[in-house]
Amino acid sequence: MTYSLAGKVVIITGASSGIGAGAARLLAEQGCKLVLAARSVDKLEALAAQLPGESLVARADMTVPADIENMIAQTRERFGRIDALFANAGIFIHGDFAANAISDISDMLMINVDAVMRCAHAVIPVMKAQGAGDIIVTSSVAGHEKLHGGPAYGATKHAIETFVNTLRRQVAGDGIRVMSLAPARVANELWNLTDADEIEKVTVGDEHYLKVEDVAEAALYMLSRPRHVTIRNLVIIAKQQDV
Repeated sequence: MTYSLAGKVVIITGASSGIGAGAARLLAEQGCKLVLAARSVDKLEALAAQLPGESLVARADMTVPADIENMIAQTRERFGRIDALFANAGIFIHGDFAANAISDISDMLMINVDAVMRCAHAVIPVMKAQGAGDIIVTSSVAGHEKLHGGPAYGATKHAIETFVNTLRRQVAGDGIRVMSLAPARVANELWNLTDADEIEKVTVGDEHYLKVEDVAEAALYMLSRPRHVTIRNLVIIAKQQDV
C-alpha cells in the first residue's frame, strides 16, 4: 500500500543538480507540483523545462535568510499550500580540519544546519494549519558513523540527525512526519563524477558509489508510505562501500 503524491506541493532545495534534480524528475513523474530552489536559476529553469506538470523556480541562497522566507512566500502565493519539504541543499568539506578555511566551515554550518532549521521553522506552521505535511532532510552516513576524513562535515550531519529525531516527536501529533535520508557516497558532481560511463562503472560495476536515482527513489519511498508510517531514518550505502 502506498500514499499517492499526485497534486502534492513539494519544495526541493538544492534542486539544480545531483540528488535534488534527481528527486525533482522522479516526483514530477508522480504528479507532484514542485518548487525548485537553488542559487543557479539557469540550471533550475533548464530542469523545469524538462519536467512534466507544474513547477516553480525559486532562486534561493540557503545562507541568506531572506531568500528562504521568499521561497516559502512564493510557494504559498503560487500553490496555496506546502505538502512536503525536501531540505536537500548541502555542501561537503573534507580533509584535515586545521587546513580548511574557517570561513568555508562556517558556510557549511549555515547551509547544512542553519538553513535546514530555518526551512523547517518556516513550513511547520503551514503544515500544522493543513493538518499534515512531510519534512525530509538529506543527511549522510557521516551522521551515523564517525568518519575521520571530515570532522566538521560529520558534525553538521550528527546535528541534523539529532534535530530530525527530536523534532519528529514534537510535531507528530500535528500530522507532520519528519524524516532523515542518509546516503553514503553518491556518484555526482560532488565527487567530480559527471560522465555517464564512469558513473556506471563506479556504481553498478564496482559497487562503491550510489546513483543519484537510488537516493531519489529512497526519498519517494519515504514520502509515499501510508500516513501512519514514518521512516524516521533511512541509511543507504553502496554494497561494497567500507563503512
